[in-house]
Amino acid sequence: MIEPVTRDIEPAVLALNNRHAEELSWLEPEQLSHLISQAFYARRIGAVEAFLIAFDQDADYDSPNFLWFKSRYARFVYVDRIAVVETARGQGHARRLYHDLFDIAARTGHDIVVCEVNSDPPNPGSDAFHAALGFLEIGQATIHGGKKAVRYFARSLGPA
Repeated sequence: MIEPVTRDIEPAVLALNNRHAEELSWLEPEQLSHLISQAFYARRIGAVEAFLIAFDQDADYDSPNFLWFKSRYARFVYVDRIAVVETARGQGHARRLYHDLFDIAARTGHDIVVCEVNSDPPNPGSDAFHAALGFLEIGQATIHGGKKAVRYFARSLGPA
């Protein structure tokens, strides 16, 4: 079952996030609390077998990736981070969270969901996953003083 990320579950979300810090970026507890307070979507499956946090264009967030989208789109939903615990991979959790996000975003009048995927260091699993969901590459950037390169993706929520 997909449920909101609540205050009592934040430590488990933080632990899962930080196990994947290379892909997602390390967070301290207060940073995670701030992200959740700003989130358009912060949901989990189970006792945090998986989670997804996304923002709309109105979030107070200074991520260079979020700001890249904000400079280009008046209205959007940005997937900031998603993680699935190793023992729950292959069960469709990430796909279920994305489809739930697509549904909520469309019902609230959004017509595009955006995200980034690391290109350096590469993340071929994420590339394949996002392509299967219908995301298309729309740009690239080097961030964090050249330490990371990303590719930007968008998926329309309108009719195909």
